[in-house]
Amino acid sequence: MNVRSEDLTARARIRDAAVARFGRDGFRAPVRAIAEDAGVSAGLVIHHFGSKDALRAECDAHVLRVIREEKSSAIAEKSPAETIGMLARVQEYAPLFAYIVRSLMDGGALAAHFVDGLMDDAADYLEAGEAAGTVRGSSDPRGRARQVVAAQVGLIVMAQLDAAAGRGVAPTDDPAKAIDELTSRTMLAGLELYTHGLFTDSRYLDAYRHFQQDKEKS
Repeated sequence: MNVRSEDLTARARIRDAAVARFGRDGFRAPVRAIAEDAGVSAGLVIHHFGSKDALRAECDAHVLRVIREEKSSAIAEKSPAETIGMLARVQEYAPLFAYIVRSLMDGGALAAHFVDGLMDDAADYLEAGEAAGTVRGSSDPRGRARQVVAAQVGLIVMAQLDAAAGRGVAPTDDPAKAIDELTSRTMLAGLELYTHGLFTDSRYLDAYRHFQQDKEKS
């Protein structure tokens, strides 16, 4: 069955309004508020998505898709200067940033599923980076993806905690400013760590591999 183009436009408008509203107010935000933001009726929201839970699921999928596409492009297609230049477009990503924070704060099975999606996508775009020659290979690609996502999630949670302690703005209050603060505090150190590594040689890695070998033999 073909869907009219205006229906597709309305569906996307509702989804984007929901991402922004959920990011600001949390997932208890009423359907009528999302409908008002999108300039449609609450009935049309239900017509397109069936329920608020289904709308959230589509928001999750959309946010993950945008992250995957942007990260893959940045790591495998764009030049380093072009990638860093994307920081000037921070306002575009502010609603998604707030949505991610809300998902993590909400907890539960849906949050775990969302983080699983982040890890799946990280594994994909890091593999794309390997193919493009911008990322080193790994003996444990899935574990590497988990480490990368854990660092990102930790920084996001820390930003919210810093705001609660009066050390910055909360991502859920002003996501654009929060991204700017987070970038200023962590980007240089993060790029140094990813570029040069942390340890000066491989002794810790070698020791762990020997430990694993001994463990497998016992």
